[in-house]
Amino acid sequence: MPIYVNLPVADLDASKAFYEGLGFSINPQFTDENAAAVVIEEGITVMLLRRDFFTTFTKRPIATDGVEVITSIEVDSREKADELAEKAFATGGAETMEPQDMGWMYSRAFADPDGHHWELMYADEAAMAEAFAAEGTAAGS
Repeated sequence: MPIYVNLPVADLDASKAFYEGLGFSINPQFTDENAAAVVIEEGITVMLLRRDFFTTFTKRPIATDGVEVITSIEVDSREKADELAEKAFATGGAETMEPQDMGWMYSRAFADPDGHHWELMYADEAAMAEAFAAEGTAAGS
């Protein structure tokens, strides 16, 4: 089941450049002057929608203060989390939290140019199981 995350943006071209700078691709089939489809991976697409176009999909106002949602992407290594975070900072993103290192889990966080909050997370499942076993708890409980 594909997932489409819809985000309002102030400058569609700048937002496309930001996400392309992270290494994601734009699907031209679903991209025009009002929207751009950013392919995160197969089955996960972020739809960047010009603010005025975004409002045609809802009667509610666009949130402009605070964090409405945190979108997390699981990556396959700490190095990949660092790499994508540094690309985000280099292309107009802002760090929202210092790197978080729990030993078995590592994350980096940033806001895109429109303030949408993203996290990059790596979890070492074997180390997680060991940590929870040492604590006498099951993962996720």
